[in-house]
Amino acid sequence: MTEELSCYTGMVLRSLRMPPNFLLFLSALLLCGTTCACSGPSPIALTHLTVIDPTTSKVNPDFTVIVNRAQISAVGPSSSTQIPSGAKVIDGTGKFLIPGLVDMHIHLLGAGEPTGSRDFILPLLLANGVTTVRDMGGEVKVLQQLRKEISKGRRLGPQIFFTGPYLDGDPPYFQPSLVVRDEAEADGAVKLLKSEGVDFIKVQSRLEPGPYFAIARATRENGMRYVGHVPDSISAAAASDAGQASIEHLTGVLLACSSREDELRARQLAPSQMGNSAEQSSAQMRSWQGDLLDSYSPQKATQLFQKFLANHTAQTPTLPLLIHLAYLTPETDLANDPRLKYIPGQLQKGWKQGRSAAFANQSEPDFELRRKLAIRSLVLVKDMHDVGIQIMAGTDSTAPNVLPGFGLHEDLHFMVVAGLTPMQALQTATSVPAQFLNRASQQGAIRVGQRADLVLLDADPLEDIQSTEKIQAVILNGQILGRRRLDRILVDAQQFAATH
Repeated sequence: MTEELSCYTGMVLRSLRMPPNFLLFLSALLLCGTTCACSGPSPIALTHLTVIDPTTSKVNPDFTVIVNRAQISAVGPSSSTQIPSGAKVIDGTGKFLIPGLVDMHIHLLGAGEPTGSRDFILPLLLANGVTTVRDMGGEVKVLQQLRKEISKGRRLGPQIFFTGPYLDGDPPYFQPSLVVRDEAEADGAVKLLKSEGVDFIKVQSRLEPGPYFAIARATRENGMRYVGHVPDSISAAAASDAGQASIEHLTGVLLACSSREDELRARQLAPSQMGNSAEQSSAQMRSWQGDLLDSYSPQKATQLFQKFLANHTAQTPTLPLLIHLAYLTPETDLANDPRLKYIPGQLQKGWKQGRSAAFANQSEPDFELRRKLAIRSLVLVKDMHDVGIQIMAGTDSTAPNVLPGFGLHEDLHFMVVAGLTPMQALQTATSVPAQFLNRASQQGAIRVGQRADLVLLDADPLEDIQSTEKIQAVILNGQILGRRRLDRILVDAQQFAATH
């Protein structure tokens, strides 16, 4: 009852400052307590905590952070930071504060609409401290509606940036897609998506060189950035030179580090590479992957990474996707993971098919190759990070074996396994995405004027990166979601999963 009363009071006070519109006010009031976690207009004071700011890499013990509405209004030592009258005070002794986390590669509509994203994916993101996402392929109208519901306060959810449909060759790999076969179709697709309000253009794997470079020109001419896969027919070096802003899943990167790059690309594209049977196809792939690993050239890698750095080509490796699906082995399978209780049964059926396909006709030598490819991918991430290339956290949820929300914490863990420090891993999910999204002045740090998206942790993530999972509270755009509320969100998600 206290929560509902506080919510009601906050709505009333806000309504006095807005143009009168009783129906909108009544709608918001009815939603309050079910989909809206309203904390009212009172400031929030988080006191005596350790503030970890990834932007500066500073760790500030015994600090106080004041949140006023949707912004951080004060940050400083607890001994000298004044707490506003009427503020809700939260004692953060022994706790750690980090900026809200960002998943830079997700598919919000991957669980089916109209309920999937709202009742399953969004709750799992919030419960895991994910307050910003970049959706990398979905229907524009649905994503716009979802973003509107969140921005208007009708639904709890992260900030959403999105690409809309993929631009791909004929036939496309996935839907929704716009097929691009020539320069006219490239220009038309880019102008259409720009008019619909997408934040980025997403390119896919089956694009031919001509259409791909036409898309690159069209995005430049229309003031857009394009991101996505390096097409099978293109070198990662050429994609970087053409202006691709981010490369996903390390597509084409290891191939571009091969001393036999052209030969291996030709083999990859040749129809005979697939073989005449499942067994032949598996043998062909094993041979190709073995040659890819054996032909790794440190000199070519150095040249490629310098090109990425000069061209500001960011990387979203999506390590959970690589380790739990693309390079799946018996020890990295999540088939019996207890967190599957949050995944709807209908979606799990598709996941089982994906896992079955990944295991089909595979022998121990195949799995050993996958282990080596996974290790090489981790090494690539570390090497690129060391030369200054932007590395961004992302999961590719809801691909099979990739859990929304939880997967981002796995990605941070894999970053540390790769050799990044915990602080550097945190930066991949906070300050680096903020820079890439041109929002460094608004998010990714803990300083005055930043958007109040914060995660309060029970343990130090710089001691153990897996402490990012030990969440005591999430502050979403100024609204505080305490542990009890987060637990209720998880229970609701589990109940949804059990009936869908």
